[in-house]
Amino acid sequence: MKKNMKKNMKKKIVVWISIIMALTVILAGCGQAKESTAGAVDETTVENACDSSETAVSASEEAAFAPTEEEIVKSEEGPEYEEGVTVRVGGLKGPTSIGLLNLKDKANNGQTGQSYEFTMATAADEITTMLVKGELDIALIPANVASVLYNKTEGKISVIDINTLGVLYMVSGDTSVSSPAELVGKTVYLTGKGTTPDYVLQYILKENGLEGQVTLEYKSEATEVAAVLAEDESAIGLLPQPFVTAAITKNNKLQVVMSMTEEWDKIQGESGSRLLTGVTVVNNKFLEEHEQAIKAFLFDHNESVNEVNSNIDRAATLAVEEEIIAAEPVAKMAIPNCNIVCLTGDEMKSALEGYLKVLYEMDAASVGGQLPDENFYYVR
Repeated sequence: MKKNMKKNMKKKIVVWISIIMALTVILAGCGQAKESTAGAVDETTVENACDSSETAVSASEEAAFAPTEEEIVKSEEGPEYEEGVTVRVGGLKGPTSIGLLNLKDKANNGQTGQSYEFTMATAADEITTMLVKGELDIALIPANVASVLYNKTEGKISVIDINTLGVLYMVSGDTSVSSPAELVGKTVYLTGKGTTPDYVLQYILKENGLEGQVTLEYKSEATEVAAVLAEDESAIGLLPQPFVTAAITKNNKLQVVMSMTEEWDKIQGESGSRLLTGVTVVNNKFLEEHEQAIKAFLFDHNESVNEVNSNIDRAATLAVEEEIIAAEPVAKMAIPNCNIVCLTGDEMKSALEGYLKVLYEMDAASVGGQLPDENFYYVR
């Protein structure tokens, strides 16, 4: 019996020596793979051998060398999250918050790298008041409102990203209209005189040499413009998403006849200026104290935007749950046309500067009396 035990022991030793030698050869191959000039086939062979070597590692060894959660984040080039900080984010129940929905959903389910609290409101002044008081750290608000707030608070906020590009479209059952020139002699229904849609349309008409040749009739709300279109299919209305999609789904004779974003781009060319809807701003006191948390938010926001744009069905469900859009069928059609983005750095600065300059030239009060200085833009 002792002889058998000795034989078995010798066999085990031989097996382990063989395994060790095999691993030595494979690991040597892995190390040489980077310097190999033998070609793609040899590199693939080495990579496959390196992958197969994992099966020779025991479960206990695998657990011992498994990466920690922190290492996994770094390996995926994610941000360094700031521990012990809760980032308070405020958004409006509209297109500017759609890109935030996946992040909000993950945060509610404890799936984010840092803690978030979200406040959703229907009026911009509610969100901006909370931001200035320090009750919010980040807010998603209309682009021109951000400039007004910066001037009003003497630089106590900064813009960190653009979250929504243009959402304005001309809607009508009149198929003869497809360009600004074809609006001559016609009436366009739109919301609020002295509001952003008004300035955008007047700018486009002016740049096309059509000042005073188009009648503008103002309504107090987008729903009133939609009501006019429902009663008269030949009427022309300027509406934002998701009201555009809602109007079209209720009357299949209506359609988008013009995109204000496209018309803006034709005028601006390669200047970098973009037609915008919303931006994301931060309370500068929080930025100074927790800049890493802001950088992490920008990463998370961008990821959330990508998820929204790549999974419209899921985004539509979340948009309905947050009462941003009333019904999923409408949300599925509207979201792809809401131009949800997360533009940062120089691209953000160039796009926003040009947009605010246009508004300033139309009416200085629309941006707070003066254009914001360089400190308004967080581009680091």
